[in-house]
Amino acid sequence: MTIHTIQPFLRLSGLEPLVVRPETNFVNIGERTNVTGSKKFARLIRENKYEEALSVARQQVESGAQIIDVNMDDALLDGVQAMTTFLNLLQSEPDIAKIPVMIDSSKFEIIEAGLKCVQGKCIVNSISMKEGEQKFIEHAFICQAYGAAVIVMAFDEKGQADTKERKIEICQRAYKILTEQVGFAPQDIIFDPNIFAIATGMEEHNNYGVDFIEATHEIKRLMPLAKISGGVSNLSFSFRGNDHVREAMHSVFLYYAIKAGMDMGIVNAGQLVVYDEIEPKLRELCEDVILNRNNQNNEATEKLIAFAETVKAKGKVEVKDEAWRKASVEERLKHALVNGITEYIETDTEEARQQYARPLDVIEGPLMAGMNVVGDLFGAGKMFLPQVVKSARVMKKSVAVLTPFIEQEKEDRKQAHLKAGTVNEEAAGAAKILLATVKGDVHDIGKNIVGVVLGCNGYDIIDLGVMVSADKILEAAQKEQVDIIGLSGLITPSLDEMVHIAREMKRRNMHQPLLIGGATTSRMHTAVKIAPEYELGVVHVLDASRSVTVAGSLLSEDQKPAFLEGIKTEYRKLKESFDNKKSIKNYISYPAALENKVKIDWLQYQPPVPEFTGVKVLDQVDLNELRNYIDWKPFFIAWEMHGNFPEILTDSVVGIEATKLYKDANALLDTLIKEKWLEAKGVVGFWQAASKGDSVLITRSNEEGITDKVQLQFLRQQVKKAENQPNLSLADFIQPVPDSKLPTPNSKLQTPVSQLLSPDSGLPSPDYIGSFAVSIHGLEPHIKAFEANHDDYNKIMLQALADRLAEAFAEWLHLKVRTEFWGYAKNEQLNPDELIKEQYTGIRPAPGYPACPDHTEKYKLFDLLHATQNAGIGLTESLAMYPASSVCGWYFSHPQSQYFGVGKISQDQLQDYATRKGMPVEEAERWLRQNLE
Repeated sequence: MTIHTIQPFLRLSGLEPLVVRPETNFVNIGERTNVTGSKKFARLIRENKYEEALSVARQQVESGAQIIDVNMDDALLDGVQAMTTFLNLLQSEPDIAKIPVMIDSSKFEIIEAGLKCVQGKCIVNSISMKEGEQKFIEHAFICQAYGAAVIVMAFDEKGQADTKERKIEICQRAYKILTEQVGFAPQDIIFDPNIFAIATGMEEHNNYGVDFIEATHEIKRLMPLAKISGGVSNLSFSFRGNDHVREAMHSVFLYYAIKAGMDMGIVNAGQLVVYDEIEPKLRELCEDVILNRNNQNNEATEKLIAFAETVKAKGKVEVKDEAWRKASVEERLKHALVNGITEYIETDTEEARQQYARPLDVIEGPLMAGMNVVGDLFGAGKMFLPQVVKSARVMKKSVAVLTPFIEQEKEDRKQAHLKAGTVNEEAAGAAKILLATVKGDVHDIGKNIVGVVLGCNGYDIIDLGVMVSADKILEAAQKEQVDIIGLSGLITPSLDEMVHIAREMKRRNMHQPLLIGGATTSRMHTAVKIAPEYELGVVHVLDASRSVTVAGSLLSEDQKPAFLEGIKTEYRKLKESFDNKKSIKNYISYPAALENKVKIDWLQYQPPVPEFTGVKVLDQVDLNELRNYIDWKPFFIAWEMHGNFPEILTDSVVGIEATKLYKDANALLDTLIKEKWLEAKGVVGFWQAASKGDSVLITRSNEEGITDKVQLQFLRQQVKKAENQPNLSLADFIQPVPDSKLPTPNSKLQTPVSQLLSPDSGLPSPDYIGSFAVSIHGLEPHIKAFEANHDDYNKIMLQALADRLAEAFAEWLHLKVRTEFWGYAKNEQLNPDELIKEQYTGIRPAPGYPACPDHTEKYKLFDLLHATQNAGIGLTESLAMYPASSVCGWYFSHPQSQYFGVGKISQDQLQDYATRKGMPVEEAERWLRQNLE
């Protein structure tokens, strides 16, 4: 009798089996039944057109998909319900259900819901060790119980694997756990070792394709029964918008990855080009970048980019005025700089280099002459900031061409001097200006713009980035022998850090002038707090356009003494004025202010009840939806163009350039949305609440059902008001309860707020408070790509758009809260302009801003929302949010709630506030004083 052994192959099934044998070719996983990858599919699911959505799945099967990827991760969807509904319908369609399903989600509850629906053997995408081994094992046991194969991401507690060694290390560790502790069959394990973008212009990215291919080969050698998968479209991210080149890159990559052992991948099955049918030149260029060959100094990358531009341009008819191309090379360089044209800059720079004795002469000659024109036009108001940033992009690209020749010339001179035994004295060069965003702060758009403008005027800019400590700033300034130090900050704690740096400069006997800038900084604060700490020159710079004049005055031996003396005199007068005002008692006592709180008839008020209490996570919110809520006015202000939108587009002075900027912004928006550069993540929550004086008590229940409380502390205006005008506190807008029913601070609450209402209080039902935190993620790789491409214009544009999208997210979410989640204004019908003007009921004040100026209350907000876990938002030591494009705040629903500024407070309120918070008065004052002065 012959005994047949069951071979250890990966066996999957829908209605029909799919056995992945050694001779099986590459397995295509259809990607279009994914709400994050197909706008059509996402729209159909959101509109509950599930039957019609099945047509997308059917098309994928007809195009050759052997497995179908189903993903329902969308903030507007109930992911569990959507996954369950769609998979149940899919199972009843034999022509679709015949192939296996891949259940794809970042939320394991959705994966588990999908596992309950499939009738064959499916794949789970994915599990990983990013939350540690315990969670990884727990998820693996559940997948095994349902009989599913699993995709394991090469991701652990340290982050995603980006090198060959890390990919192999993580996969081996996961394999050992799955096979030895969980009992997984090796053939049911599929590794995704991470396909990253190549040809980004950054040298460290050049080997990503090779790392994946070589890691794949080694993983299959070490663990031969395991399978390898990956998201192929990530590879060609740099060529977004150019499908011809992207499809060629995918096919070339798969040709080599499959040879190395890659078994399957998530691709659009209908858009794969045959390897042999790729035109030879393009195929060779793709091979050069994917295999990282002939790519010294990004040579292969540049060649593919150049080829991609020729492909992109095909079929586009555009009439250009090319008469300027007939002028001398000097005039061509000047024209390119003034008009921000990068198209010919490499060619023209090389031509100029060959005409001049030294490559440095090209910079000091025609390039600086062109930038001087730019500076003069900008100073005269004939050019605007976006144009200047475009000019800087041209300048940087030109300098990048010349830099290797300059460095070689320096080395040759050095060697010649060494040989001759003489001293090699380099020219002093341009004045150096060091710029940095101070410790604890992550905002740098303004700093970047200042750096570009100063750079355009011939200064050597050393930008240390964000969250830079005082020691690092001052050590770099001394090491580099800079001429000026510039500090930037957006949040109020940054002001204290600037004071500290000024003191340190004095202690170290430094001599450089200190520039102060950023949204929170002011001339008054600089005069009162910073200037007295450092006597050798502290100057507040209002915006980028003023920075050139200030720097010029500080670096001119003739102008500097008189300029600094004038600044000192001005700041001394500002400080005297401030001190005189500070001594005037123009506020009432704290008890009197408490008595003069907002008058609300709570007996006649029925607090609205949210549709849920606790938190709701918002993942994968559609950026295309959020763009409809963008307030464009602050966007133009960031570019130093002031005026209302859309009127600014037709303004007689800036209208033409504003329109160009708006067009460029929307083009970049189109790209980042289409190519999924960025991701919107948020979380919203509601809790029962009651007020007592200026405190608000929140009750919440954790997962174990234990109820505890959180006390929010607010401040009250003490400025003397006109008759019948209240002294406001945010606590006034939350229903109070009898004092006898409130627990003492920091005690455990055994009953919810609803039971604190005594039968004779007359209050109808408990009140509620809400909070939110939203953020835009994914900015960093694109910022780095633009930096690598010397493209400050798009770098700053992207940062500004991310900030606008975060604010738009907050606006969109507040609308959802008013009309759905809390639902106290279900019939609201406001247009975007009315939303921007805040013509709605309720407010969303943010910790650190005028109505609640204490940043430390963010700790409570983040704790209530689990904002770091649920929305990926962290807090720096100075309580700035990271990513920088983040917004958080409280929700108040009462119709009388309003925005206001607390203003100055007296010592007795400060003492009361510190007591309520349980912190020393000095610490409370430190966090508050910048916002209250």
